Amino acid sequence: MSPTFDTAVIDTAITDLTEGEKTWAATGLRRRRELLDELAALAARDAEAWVAAARTIKKLDADSPLLGEEWMSGPMTMIGGARALSETLAALEQGASPIDGVELGTAPGGRVSVPALPHGIFDKLLLSGFTADVWLRPGVDAATARRKAGLAQRNPAETGGVGAVLGAGNIMSIAPLDTLYELFANNRVVALKLNPITDPLLPVFQAIFAPFIELGVVRILTGGAAEGGYLVNHPQVAHVHMTGGAPTHDAIVWGPGSDKTGEPVLDKPITSELGGVAPVIVVPGQWSAADLKFQAEHVATQRLHNGGYNCVAAQTVVLAADWPLKEQFLTELRAAIDNAPARTAYYPGSDNRIAGALETYPDAARANGRLLVENLPAGDTPLLVTEYFSPVLGVVELPGTGAEFLDNAVDFANNELMGTLGANIIADPATITALGDELDTAIENLRYGTVALNAWTGLAFLTARASWGAYPGHTLDDVQSGIGIVHNAFLLDDVERTVVRGPFRPAPRALLGGEYTLSPKPPWFVSNKTATTTGRRLTDFYGDGKVRRLPGIFLSALRG
Repeated sequence: MSPTFDTAVIDTAITDLTEGEKTWAATGLRRRRELLDELAALAARDAEAWVAAARTIKKLDADSPLLGEEWMSGPMTMIGGARALSETLAALEQGASPIDGVELGTAPGGRVSVPALPHGIFDKLLLSGFTADVWLRPGVDAATARRKAGLAQRNPAETGGVGAVLGAGNIMSIAPLDTLYELFANNRVVALKLNPITDPLLPVFQAIFAPFIELGVVRILTGGAAEGGYLVNHPQVAHVHMTGGAPTHDAIVWGPGSDKTGEPVLDKPITSELGGVAPVIVVPGQWSAADLKFQAEHVATQRLHNGGYNCVAAQTVVLAADWPLKEQFLTELRAAIDNAPARTAYYPGSDNRIAGALETYPDAARANGRLLVENLPAGDTPLLVTEYFSPVLGVVELPGTGAEFLDNAVDFANNELMGTLGANIIADPATITALGDELDTAIENLRYGTVALNAWTGLAFLTARASWGAYPGHTLDDVQSGIGIVHNAFLLDDVERTVVRGPFRPAPRALLGGEYTLSPKPPWFVSNKTATTTGRRLTDFYGDGKVRRLPGIFLSALRG
């Protein structure tokens, strides 16, 4: 059957890229670094247009504090990613490893860990108290890590053909960041096909990627599923990368409606970042009223950021059934969900998914188009095995306290929930001290690509040098949250996961409790009233690095 669209646009793009691959192979590290610097400058220049297009897509009011999400997860993250990759290429250009001079650590099980956050004095100021470490796979020593860092940029003349990138429709920096990872980690020229939701950003992306487009190594395409199918199956495409859901992945690899037996219909390698049912494990402790309120807002953010349309959005809260403060925490959680800013459900199919969840769980609490499903059974129930990709949050209660509860929660997360993209743990400092090595063991045992303690796993997405992707080991016929990683601006090999840590309390309360942090309520919280101003000012600082911008950032953050 003939295609229902004009294939010439895609054919021409692939022909251009096939020629462009030769140019890319002949492009040295210095020029590649300059291209990244040019892209970062263009992203800073066009940040306002980027956010304006995102606001149109997500149907946000011009004065909404939720626009802070678009500044921070859009141009700010893009600029940070490009500048971090530029630093990596600068090291390689000098014949050094990107992690020379970086003090490597040791993680449980004798793993090598590479600090991704903080990286430099400004990280220490702007994200005071937050850390992120990339854990390498067991058996990889520090010398091997340094030797292999840089991936395909260690031999830039050896290119990998044309890569097709199927962009996501939810977070606006995903598609361009995935494009950079293909270009630099894998040394492939890129045909980026935008998700139709993000088509209003086409002019912005074309402007930002202009240096790469002019070089002939990037082409940006639009269209729906038919165009995407034609692109990924094009005989001159060597590799596919996609961000989305497991059903879309399986339709591409195995064909629509396939039982995933026999040979895949896709005849080339594919990597993917997919979603899942992300847990929030709340370890019981002696929390104050302020702690209960703050952490309830934290959990609500993990579900409601970007309206709930995040691959790593929390979908299951895991509580200790015997925690004396359980009911007080649930009261605060209900209030945090109810009081979060109302927003339009912009992502296609959201209303139907909400309706389906409500049909399955008719007793769920409903407010502003959001569902909170309490008293979930820890077993075969749809909310634990279906990524709703909408503002649906469930609560599961498990037995035990302390280490016993934590062990039960880790087993539950590993064995009962679909997906391995990210898992969150919340525990107060006294409980962390009491758990000691048992907490480190729990983090080690969680089979997730990102594990966050007292922070949201989404911070790893925003951190350029952190890895982002599923826990390694998935297969095409059981893909879960995907295969491979992205971001990873150090270009590390043998990555297992990223571990993020943050303060249990915001400043100044944290200081009174013995936590050294200057960070107030994080600007990505959905309850942050100055998130838009803070996000804009952070983006401006990422763009030009002018120190005079810091007081304004701190003032806005403190008012949030």
